[in-house]
Amino acid sequence: MREPLGGTERRTMERSAPHAGAPDRAVSLETTTGPVVVGTARAAVLVVDMQNDFCATGGMFHRAGIDISAVRDAIAPTAKVLDAARRAGMLVIYLKMGYRTDLSDLGPPGSPNRERHLNFSVGSEVAAPDGRLSRVLIRDTWNTAVLDELKPQPGDLELYKSRYSGFFGTELDSLLRSRGINWLIVTGVSTSVCVESTIRDAMFRDYSCILLSDCSAEPLGSDLPRTNHEASLLVIQALLGWVSDSREILRALGASAG
Repeated sequence: MREPLGGTERRTMERSAPHAGAPDRAVSLETTTGPVVVGTARAAVLVVDMQNDFCATGGMFHRAGIDISAVRDAIAPTAKVLDAARRAGMLVIYLKMGYRTDLSDLGPPGSPNRERHLNFSVGSEVAAPDGRLSRVLIRDTWNTAVLDELKPQPGDLELYKSRYSGFFGTELDSLLRSRGINWLIVTGVSTSVCVESTIRDAMFRDYSCILLSDCSAEPLGSDLPRTNHEASLLVIQALLGWVSDSREILRALGASAG
């Protein structure tokens, strides 16, 4: 079908170019700060960490007692956006948090990335829902696989990352530039962590990002008077990019939001 980027990045990139030369259709969509016009051939949809460890029963978040209901609510609208984006000829890229089996890319002892992830038992052996042996946040296991409801399709790309930002230590930037992509439609979890980190890095590299608010979620701080999800929407629309939702992009692409 297709191979995850990470270890075989260059070969996968060379093979997976069905969107190259796709017709460029200018679509206008409303955002919380006004309309923007996006060229479909110059846009990609990023799906950030919509994987079993963060979004599925039996995954890392669920095992840690974290409420994943908001994450689950984001799945259905995201699936509709991905279907419409593929029909429009837009590239779909899945970013997945996943570490090597020996945790050599987790960070040195005492580093925040290593310590925070060890608090969530990264690398520990667990049983997948079907009984197979798996490991928390380890590449090529059930835990780091994309949710079945959002399963990648032929022509989509998967890219492993080892930090919150999808740009850190990956080929995401060179992949996008080689395809002339400058607009990113962003979905995924968690809004204030991996999603916002990726959007910040994208903005620093002069990409234009539109976050779809109902296709993203943030369990952290969900019980606060103003949630971290809402705080991230504010800073993104004010400083880092634009905020819209699935209904608006489906309308712009001529797809049904029903």
